[in-house]
Amino acid sequence: MAEKVAKVGIKKQTGWLYFVDKKGDISRAKMERGGHKKKKKVTKKKATKKKVKKKK
Repeated sequence: MAEKVAKVGIKKQTGWLYFVDKKGDISRAKMERGGHKKKKKVTKKKATKKKVKKKK
């Protein structure tokens, strides 16, 4: 379990992930699914042609 060591007064912005990097500095990275909703892409299905078998 994590333990809070100190408050540093950082104002968090939505859509960003805050963490302590290797050097001990506070860093942030853009979250892939944070802050706002993405619109769904509409895909159209292509009509497939049926193959006609010839009778012998």
